[in-house]
Amino acid sequence: MEPKNYHYYFSFVKTLEKAKNIPLLLMRLVLAYGFYEPAMMKWHHIQNVAEMFAEIGIPMPHFSAYLVATTETFGAVLLLLGLGARLISIPLMIVMVVAITTVHWANGFHAGNNGFEIPLYYLIMLFALFAHGSGKISIDHLIKRKCCGQQKAV
Repeated sequence: MEPKNYHYYFSFVKTLEKAKNIPLLLMRLVLAYGFYEPAMMKWHHIQNVAEMFAEIGIPMPHFSAYLVATTETFGAVLLLLGLGARLISIPLMIVMVVAITTVHWANGFHAGNNGFEIPLYYLIMLFALFAHGSGKISIDHLIKRKCCGQQKAV
């Protein structure tokens, strides 16, 4: 590439930088929606979830069922608000790793076969939020600006 072409490329990249908070918001919204439905299903059928956990060898199945349902519920709310996204990403990533290894792995990759495709996508999106945070369209950003006295947060 000629130096002139690099200039156009980096000018384009600089313009894209202004939109980097939109994908973070969209990931949070998709994940919040994706965790909400399974969380509600777990709460409505918590005994069945505990029995299924026992069948697949998850330790303390009743406690684990309540723990996962609680994590997914609070995770959905916190991701929706963009509040503590980095912190809630950690237990949600653990839930996804356990789901992949205990339920989905044996079914292969494809989502249509109850494979690990969707949990893997969630895991990757959660890792991105863990690494990058909630973005500027979040309560985290508002708190950071207020508590740290920043007019323009990074």
